[in-house]
Amino acid sequence: MSGLSTCFNVPALRAVAVASAVCCAGIASAQGTGSSTVTLYGIADIGYTQVTGLKAGTVSQIASGIMEGSRWGLKGSEDLGGGYKTIFTLENRFELDTGAIGSKPISGSQLSDRFSQAALLGLPAQLQPAVNAVDGLLAAQYGVNTAPGEGRLFDRQAYLGLITPVGAILAGRQYTPAFETTAAYDIMGTQSGLAAGQIVAFPAVLEIRASNSIAYRIVKDGISAAVMYGMGEVAGDSDKSRFLGFNANYKTDVFSVGFGYNTKNNELGQKSLTTSVLGASMNMGTTSTVSTFVAKITDDNPNGLSAIAPALTPQIGAGAAGLVQNAFINAFKQDGTLFHIGYRYMTGPSTISVAYNQYNDNRPSDADVKSYGVAYSYALSKRTDLNAVVVRYDNGSRGQVAPGGNGYLGGVTASAGTNSTGLALGVSHRF
Repeated sequence: MSGLSTCFNVPALRAVAVASAVCCAGIASAQGTGSSTVTLYGIADIGYTQVTGLKAGTVSQIASGIMEGSRWGLKGSEDLGGGYKTIFTLENRFELDTGAIGSKPISGSQLSDRFSQAALLGLPAQLQPAVNAVDGLLAAQYGVNTAPGEGRLFDRQAYLGLITPVGAILAGRQYTPAFETTAAYDIMGTQSGLAAGQIVAFPAVLEIRASNSIAYRIVKDGISAAVMYGMGEVAGDSDKSRFLGFNANYKTDVFSVGFGYNTKNNELGQKSLTTSVLGASMNMGTTSTVSTFVAKITDDNPNGLSAIAPALTPQIGAGAAGLVQNAFINAFKQDGTLFHIGYRYMTGPSTISVAYNQYNDNRPSDADVKSYGVAYSYALSKRTDLNAVVVRYDNGSRGQVAPGGNGYLGGVTASAGTNSTGLALGVSHRF
């Protein structure tokens, strides 16, 4: 998602795609006053969750991010005159239950059977200890803001931009164009375990944010568009870890349609995770909205796995280490389709949303999963909501996903094919 002016006023992640449009729409009205502003904003969200089907059985906990990930940020702007304005955003995640800046899944460090059992990886049983060693490394980074080099202070967003009469240019860590599109056309935005992205969190089918990126955004007559380039910043090779994305959206008072595309190279410079998203929504009067999207995901060269063989070679030899590395690469490859449809009804202080999500895994892993449920929010004020979510995850024969929330992952169920139900009750406050 992205951040321009709407994320300044409405920090909820679900409004990011529209945020870019609103910010650029204000370009023409710049008055050249030279005024400068800095604002502190954020969301505090916490509640009770209960998730079934885990290895530990039914797990209950207090969790941060029932509907929205807890966060705080600084945003600012300076009017330069002549239709030019500088803007910046620095946004930090935090876990309201612990005060940490990262979180682990409810299921802990456990990985899905298809990533942790030698037989399911196509390896001989005697290589199970090597598989366990790799799983230990993967599990250590399985979570939110926990991978090596992360633990970022401003993990959510960190960018500086220039608004001009012909568009906006932003540089830093930003939400990616395809992710903006999924958030715009998911009836839940990214809210709660009912959001579509929760069923494809590991391996992730969406590149959510891009560091070291530069983006150009423009809005005109209901049409908004963005293009983003992320530099891998590997000395001597501009292809390694390079990112490219773009989106386009057309919106009226009644309907909206949009397309988004992301592609990224892995650490070797090979084309890796690629996501194409097509979405649409329709307003039925002032109280009801229907929204849908479909995303095609491919990845033949998963990122970050080339170090497995060198790490294992001293223990098991180059030949066996290569077999293990190739097995994990094949397991992490992706060829699937993510589908979402949802309906939202608002009446007075109440908002009711229902949604259905489905991921069809076309590879031999066949890790299909469906989710469906209902979310209810009651506005105590313009800034404070009471929230309740009930969601069911139906896993296919090799699917193994458990419900999480906006600020945390559910993780995996006890075994492949085990279904899971999530209940969440919470309160959120925007400041």
